[in-house]
Amino acid sequence: MGPLRSVVLAGGGTGGHIYPLLAFADCLRRHDPGVRITCVGSFRGLENELIPPHGYELRQIPAYQLPRSVNVNLMRTPDRMWKAARAAGKVLDEVIADVVVGFGGYVSVPAYLAAWRRETPIVIHEVNVPPGVANRLGMKFTKHVAVGFPHQPVQAESLRDARVVGVPLRRGITGLNRMAQRNAARAHFGLRPDLPTLFVSGGSGGARSINLAVAGAAKELARAGVQVLHVIGARNEPVSIPTDLPVPYVTVPYLSQMELGYAAADLMLCRGGAMTVAEVSAVGLPAIYVPYPYSNQEQKRNALPVVEAGGGLLVDDAELTPGWVEQNVLPLARDSRRLAAMSNAVGTYGRRDGDEALLDFVYEAVGR
Repeated sequence: MGPLRSVVLAGGGTGGHIYPLLAFADCLRRHDPGVRITCVGSFRGLENELIPPHGYELRQIPAYQLPRSVNVNLMRTPDRMWKAARAAGKVLDEVIADVVVGFGGYVSVPAYLAAWRRETPIVIHEVNVPPGVANRLGMKFTKHVAVGFPHQPVQAESLRDARVVGVPLRRGITGLNRMAQRNAARAHFGLRPDLPTLFVSGGSGGARSINLAVAGAAKELARAGVQVLHVIGARNEPVSIPTDLPVPYVTVPYLSQMELGYAAADLMLCRGGAMTVAEVSAVGLPAIYVPYPYSNQEQKRNALPVVEAGGGLLVDDAELTPGWVEQNVLPLARDSRRLAAMSNAVGTYGRRDGDEALLDFVYEAVGR
């Protein structure tokens, strides 16, 4: 079929929904600079901070959390959803949408409903097991479902027939050559070029348990010659790091260019969010995953296939202490042979073409 004229992208609330949306929007624009890209988001979500600065139109519509129990909100849901779907429908009509591509978040639901009523093709991209509530509802209106990881169709009955396309990632990630950019990345942070480097991040919001465990092991890490680049998290309190360490221990509250951290690192200690797993796997960086404990264990399911492939380790949040870091992270960070083997293993699991594969799938769905 010919080029798409107008595409509506729906997703919001968290970075896990918005970053793949933005990467896919960039892919669309690369292939067809004339395509109209309209993003649908809520009034208060993170999408308001991320989407407009990237140069894409953001149309705000009402979004309501879907209740998971019988309560007053459940009784109000039909009326709320009708109003939200009507607002989404106005956007679809105005831009004459060829397709709606949804990445999850409650704001996706009215877009799915509006597209279904207009018989506009719907494509859903999901990265978690089990699928999010919004995408589970959207799956009732379309068979065009794509997923980010091979384990998802195996572990979730609702995703059994989904197409594995990978996760759309930014070009800064997919084009990264860690070895070639290592020295420049380390110099950027004031790190030494000759020392093993541990990169620590608990996600955009940070993770207090990770922060405390690594900071508590700072002296032993430094004594062993392991330098640290530590993203504390914008919403976390600063951690206390000794000032007399013999090697660099660099802390930053937030890092917008994560590819610089990946390039600087020999090993990463991180959560197991879908985007983190996808990025770390794509660039071939060995990692120790500490899944977020207060959830339905989706982060553990995200990281486990990488661990089973030999590209990482897994530790429960409750077990992560300064002592555990000293006994497990420190010797691994100094073992270049083992890190090289892990890098090769994770490199076979990760993929860098999620944006292109999803675009092919969208063309296929619209063609039908």
